[in-house]
Amino acid sequence: MKDNNNIALAYMTGILPIKKYGKHSALNMFTEYSMMFPRQLARYTGFTEEEVQNLCKKYGRDYQAVSDWYDGYEVSDIMPPDPDHQELRATGKSPEAVRYSLYSPLSVVEATTTGIIKDYWNKTETYEALAEFIEMDYDGLKEAVAFLMDGGRLAIDTSTYQNDMTTFHGRDDVLSLLIHLGYLGFDDKKSEVFIPNREILDEFRSSTKGVEWKPVFRSFHLSQEILKATLDKDSDKVAELLEEAHNRAGNKTYNDEAALSYAIQLAYYAAQMYYTTILELDSGKGYVDIAYLPAPKYPALPALVVELKYNQSAETAMSQIKRQKYPERLIHYKGNMLLVAIDYDKDLPNTALEFKHHKCIIEADCC
Repeated sequence: MKDNNNIALAYMTGILPIKKYGKHSALNMFTEYSMMFPRQLARYTGFTEEEVQNLCKKYGRDYQAVSDWYDGYEVSDIMPPDPDHQELRATGKSPEAVRYSLYSPLSVVEATTTGIIKDYWNKTETYEALAEFIEMDYDGLKEAVAFLMDGGRLAIDTSTYQNDMTTFHGRDDVLSLLIHLGYLGFDDKKSEVFIPNREILDEFRSSTKGVEWKPVFRSFHLSQEILKATLDKDSDKVAELLEEAHNRAGNKTYNDEAALSYAIQLAYYAAQMYYTTILELDSGKGYVDIAYLPAPKYPALPALVVELKYNQSAETAMSQIKRQKYPERLIHYKGNMLLVAIDYDKDLPNTALEFKHHKCIIEADCC
């Protein structure tokens, strides 16, 4: 097409962007408009708040109910031009892209014309279509779905997605597809995905009713309990819950310290809703195994410094935290930090009463 003089303009439509091969598009002469980057068409990718308010007023419908069910998609327009930097000089700020909160068009039309608020998504897609993708065997995918269904927002890498429905290399590729299919909202500023509204949440619920999802949701709720027990400084409860989490994970997760670290991260999966996870944070005198730093929305939460010991004691782990002065690296959280030491004894036989026994020590850093 690029070298064909008979083509002045080509306009193509479709749900997915143009297929990529590796990191590049197969047709790089096109300007793409997608749910991740709609450019100047942002306001036209769904009904805007103003349009929905006008429709509800016209038909006498409950705007709040319509909003709860069908709102939630977030898109950004282009950044407006600022000739000669006039706005920057006048205000000290460059113009920002307009952000729109969008509604699912078909659902709004159905709800406003019939007066019945319900899930209209299955008129365009079936729950089996969603189930096909979220049941794929990619590490962390099902846990991510449980996290999103609980209201969480998850940072993902969309750059590896190949813009098709068959080429997936991991969890984030599947979640990227779900953005384009409308099952997930996307915050382009933070590269975060989320379930946008009640209608889509119903689709996820329908797709996760099978018995194979029960262990996933139990593990996620267990993770929430572990986080709560940690914040309550209930070290015995944390150790008890870690036992259950690891019983569910299986013996294969207990073969070295790296595997233990991964298992603990899974156990604290729910913390992603409130914290940023940093692995092997450089403290200047060593590395913190796992640090959980509170997200800006939750400044009152304490930072968590987690030190793991494989076949060594929790007391040794706590001593290392204090000896290496890890908290000094997190000076902004002084006085609002919990030091968490967790151990695991690899040498206990699997017939022993304390097989997989963890010990946990939690102390507040108040100096």
